[in-house]
Amino acid sequence: MSKVYKKTSGNGHICLYLAKRDFVDHVDHVEVVEGVIKVDPSGLDGRKVFVYLACAFRYGSEDLDVMGLSFRRDIWIQRVQVYPPVEGTTAKTPMLEFLMKKVGEQGYPFTFQMPTDLPCSVSLQPGPNDSGKACGVDFEIKGYLANVAFNADEVIEKKDTARLMIRKIQFAPANNKAGPKADISKQFMMTDKPLNLEASLEKEIYYHGDPITVKVKVNNETNKVVKKIKVSVEQITNVALYSSDTYTKIVCSQEFGDTVNANSTLDKSYQITPLLASSTEKRGLSVDGRLKDEDTHLASTTLSQGEKEMQGMIVSYKVRVTLVVSGGGLLGGLTGSDVNLDLPLILMSPKPAA
Repeated sequence: MSKVYKKTSGNGHICLYLAKRDFVDHVDHVEVVEGVIKVDPSGLDGRKVFVYLACAFRYGSEDLDVMGLSFRRDIWIQRVQVYPPVEGTTAKTPMLEFLMKKVGEQGYPFTFQMPTDLPCSVSLQPGPNDSGKACGVDFEIKGYLANVAFNADEVIEKKDTARLMIRKIQFAPANNKAGPKADISKQFMMTDKPLNLEASLEKEIYYHGDPITVKVKVNNETNKVVKKIKVSVEQITNVALYSSDTYTKIVCSQEFGDTVNANSTLDKSYQITPLLASSTEKRGLSVDGRLKDEDTHLASTTLSQGEKEMQGMIVSYKVRVTLVVSGGGLLGGLTGSDVNLDLPLILMSPKPAA
């Protein structure tokens, strides 16, 4: 625990200290956010010092806020008074003791416990010509000078604030289960028997950058011909705020030239690798939140307990197998159509080694 993140207010009277900026959501609980704020009482002019942690959804550029329009909606916010200290002082943990030692006598500790139904840090990939902050869910710790914790009429100047962004992240569970399996039978006009498609994945969870093997079985009992097979990965982002909107983006798609003639079968595995690098021009793709201009990857699948409905952005994936079927016969294309089969996919990062 040697690195310290700090941010000083414009007037120099307060300074935020954190020992880390990534906080892990373990689905049933979230790591406690611990920090220390350094206070110089000589410049407070009778005001108090507060710290808040806010989870917000940003859906417009910060530049537009000056027009009196708010393009940011708080999903959850918690405020604590740190100076003068109030009763029920924060329990000292090894991390707080480390920070207090760094800051010295003017340091005042604070902690926040995030609920489990908050979304993770996710942002929407901007288009090539977009500027300003990306839309998405972010988490902010802000120290500020004020007379009361919150008063809509009290103006808090920027020089009286210190802000640090943090991230709420999830890692893949340690135990990986058997992958999903599904099948579908499709009946066509002018045919007595169906076209049967079965698909499965080797495992339930895949890590970012790993190839995904899709096992495909086709039993074509019709007089149609399967001309080719497409395998794609789709990202589904549910934006749940005032209402619920769902956006689906194809992350990667590959066509394979295998044909399945009438009254024949196919049993084959296909590999596909969803990567952000091959989708950098796709506007509105969900990516994992980043603190600066660091590299990121596709947003991880959102895991939840399912007890409470989450707000913000909830991300999921599916693998789609498509059989492109030719018409054939006298009616040609009128009797042909694609056969689609979807499999749920969990795409996440592994937990780093301790």
